[in-house]
Amino acid sequence: MSPSATAVHMIELSGAEALWMLEGRGLGRLVYVQHDSAVIRPARHVWEFGRLVVRAPAPAAVVPVSATYHVDEVRAATGTGWTVAASGPVQVVDDPDEAAHYRRTLPGWTHGPHDTLLYLRPKIVRGYRLVGPGA
Repeated sequence: MSPSATAVHMIELSGAEALWMLEGRGLGRLVYVQHDSAVIRPARHVWEFGRLVVRAPAPAAVVPVSATYHVDEVRAATGTGWTVAASGPVQVVDDPDEAAHYRRTLPGWTHGPHDTLLYLRPKIVRGYRLVGPGA
């Protein structure tokens, strides 16, 4: 089989479709830069009121004012699926009642200073569908 017969192509999604894909998942990765290096943390999220609420094992003090949230579903056998990244300003959830609510509804991995809840207001949303030949 020739390489072109199995090639996967990327098709850009509209912003609305990319957000719809992101909303349908609950697990992703929080990505930010710290000391000139990319930091990637597993995270849980929920989409509410035009923003992502993200729970990640990262100290709130090191998360910069802007971050990216990445979600995907890629089938290992075929390389097909989709990928979405939403970038924008972040803010720590500091209201105690809201924080308690999200800690109950979004499972976390750690507790204490590395258990951070953030609001991320996407300014840029990009998504791609990974499709096989003939799609």
